[in-house]
Amino acid sequence: MRNDQGHVRRRVTGLATRTTCRWLLAAVVCCLVVVLDRVAAGQLPTATVGKEIPRDVREMYDKGLHFLAATQAEEGDWPTGSESGPGVTGLGLMAFLASGEDPNFGLYSSNVRRALRSLIRNQDDSTGILGTSMYHHGFATLALAEAYGAVDDRALWEGTAPARKTVGAALELAVRAALTSQKKNPAGAWRYSPDATDADTSVSGAVLVGLLAARNAGIEVPDEAIDRAVAYFRSMTTASGQVGYAGHFGGFDESLARISIGALVTALAKRRDLPEHQATVDYLSLHLEQMGSGNEQYAEYTRYYQAQALFQGNVEVWEKWNKLLLRQLKAAQQPDGSFPSPFGPSVGTSMSLLAVALNYRFLPIYER
Repeated sequence: MRNDQGHVRRRVTGLATRTTCRWLLAAVVCCLVVVLDRVAAGQLPTATVGKEIPRDVREMYDKGLHFLAATQAEEGDWPTGSESGPGVTGLGLMAFLASGEDPNFGLYSSNVRRALRSLIRNQDDSTGILGTSMYHHGFATLALAEAYGAVDDRALWEGTAPARKTVGAALELAVRAALTSQKKNPAGAWRYSPDATDADTSVSGAVLVGLLAARNAGIEVPDEAIDRAVAYFRSMTTASGQVGYAGHFGGFDESLARISIGALVTALAKRRDLPEHQATVDYLSLHLEQMGSGNEQYAEYTRYYQAQALFQGNVEVWEKWNKLLLRQLKAAQQPDGSFPSPFGPSVGTSMSLLAVALNYRFLPIYER
C-alpha cells in the first residue's frame, strides 16, 4: 500500500478536490444550495451539501465545541469521564472537523492538530492498533480517514520534537491492523480484542465504518474484506430488520443502535440493494416514534448511529426525525455546552454534536 519513498498513495480524483475546496464550500454553501434548488428541484440537493443552518442549531453546536475546546488536554485527548483513549479523541476530532471551520487555519485548528498528534502518538507502531480495544481502533481510524487530505501534515508537528508519522501513514497502518484482525476472526468481523475469534455487531460496526471511510479517502481496502464484514452483518439481520448482538442471531432486543449500525454499514458499503439493508431502514422508519426517545441505555450512542443510518437510508424520514432530535438535544444541553453520558461529557458531547452534524454535511462520511 506504500511506494518506495514511503509516501501514502492518495486518490487522484476526489482527494485533490477534497483538500483544496472542501473549506471553500463552507463559505459558499448557502448560495450554492439556492442555485441548486432552482436548477435541480426534486433532486434533494441538500443530501450532499446541506442548506442554511438555523441559528439555534449553530448556537447549540458552537456551545458544544466550546466545551470540547475548553476541556481538551494539552496532549490532545479528553481524559475526563469513565471512558477515554483514542476512540474518544477521534470522536472529539470529528466534531471539530464536521463544523466547517478550516482545520488548518480556523478557530479550532490548534485543537485539531493536538487531537491528531494524540492519535498518532498512541498508535502502536508495530501492530497499528489504536487504543486498548477495537472500539477505540474503529472510531480513531474513522477520525484519521476524515482528517486525511484535509489537514496539512506540514504544520501538524511544527514546534514539536521529534517529527512523527503523517496522517496518511497512521491511517494506512490502522487499516492494515484492522485487516489483520479480521483475517484471524472466523466470523470475518471484530470483537474487543484484535486477536478475538468471536465478533459482535457493535464493535464490528465501528471498525467497518472506519475501513469504509479509509477506502473513500483513497486507502487500499480489499473488496474481499468489505464483503466478509457485510456478510457477517447479513447473517445477524432478520427479515424483520432486527440486528443481533453476538453469536448466531443472538441478543435480539429491538436495539435501535444495532439496527442503525446494520443499515449504515450496508449503505456505506454501497449495498443498498440488499434485502437486509431495506429491512433495517424499513424497521427504523416504521418505529420512528421510538427514535431519539432517549429511553435506550446509551442514548447518545444510539442517536449517533440513527442520524447517519436514516440520512443514508431515507432522507425524507431523516428530515422528520432530525427535527425531533434537535428539540431533544437542545433541552439536554448543559449550561457549559456539554451533553451528559454514562461514558462522560466528552463522549456525550462529541456523539451528540456528530448526530447534529448531518445538518452541516461537511465530513465526507456524511455525504450520500
